[in-house]
Amino acid sequence: MPDHHEIGNPQDGGSLDAGGPARVVIGEALAGERLDKALAVSIPDLSRSRVQALLESGCVSADGRPVADASLRVRAGDRYEVTVPDAEPAEPVAQDIPLTVVHEDEDVVVLDKPAGLVVHPAAGNADGTLVNALLAHCGDSLSGIGGVRRPGIVHRLDKDTSGLMVVAKNDRAHHALTAQFADRSLSRTYLALVWGVPSPREGRIEGNIGRSSADRKKMAVVASGGKHAATRYRVRSSYGLSAALVECKLETGRTHQIRVHMTHAGHPLVGDAVYGRGRTARPTGSKTAALPEPVRRALVEFPRQALHAAAIEFVHPGTGKPMRFEAALPADMAALIARLDGT
Repeated sequence: MPDHHEIGNPQDGGSLDAGGPARVVIGEALAGERLDKALAVSIPDLSRSRVQALLESGCVSADGRPVADASLRVRAGDRYEVTVPDAEPAEPVAQDIPLTVVHEDEDVVVLDKPAGLVVHPAAGNADGTLVNALLAHCGDSLSGIGGVRRPGIVHRLDKDTSGLMVVAKNDRAHHALTAQFADRSLSRTYLALVWGVPSPREGRIEGNIGRSSADRKKMAVVASGGKHAATRYRVRSSYGLSAALVECKLETGRTHQIRVHMTHAGHPLVGDAVYGRGRTARPTGSKTAALPEPVRRALVEFPRQALHAAAIEFVHPGTGKPMRFEAALPADMAALIARLDGT
């Protein structure tokens, strides 16, 4: 089998084996069409929605550079390479991955997720996820609750965000917790270490969140469209003008909400390579001038977004009683803050 498919004319058709790239040359008949439509026509095995998903996940490139804009108008002679990830199993498998369980009963599991653990299987993370761990921990009782690919999951944390999550163990609990997320009666409190010190020290950030027009892989506060989002914040501690530990409470639950809102407010999270200044950035001006070089370097080189889900409150779906759980800062954030406290 060849390692790629060269497709030059849409009427010729073409097939695409998972994992093998297709090299598409745009013909005159497709000149001026949107990129997603042109690729879907050129590769009949792919639907337009599938092409859009591949664009968003960085699986389409031109001249060796990823292309994410589905609305881009193509020209005759343009060349694109499309790679479809290998097919994943229809159902995740149980894997014996250690979990830190804070509370468990017949209805729910509350756990403290470590940074670095992906919540559910997706392209590029077919296993080794929290779902795989939960299937091993809970057994067959969890299967299918909330969907085969996301059993028991009613909310998620980003891979590099640590902290508390609640997981449903039966359909009744899943429906009840989902309803609490929808009506915002379930409360989540996060701790974030950010660059600079927000002013005022307590307030509310509001701004619709949608896909960034500059980078479709990122979210942003958008002037029109998007979804309503609001975050309440309070500065717990500040370290000169360099950084602050901020408590954030979500009024809504949008993708990357705290990271996007704090960046929009001018205070990106320490270690956030996507929305912040990245690992190699060097904060400028007097804000970091007073920091000892080892401390400044520790801030700049922190290897993940410094974000921790520190508390969660909800009404128990079985007993109807209010529940509250807290989780201490993980070792990496605690050590960084200890260094700041010593300055």
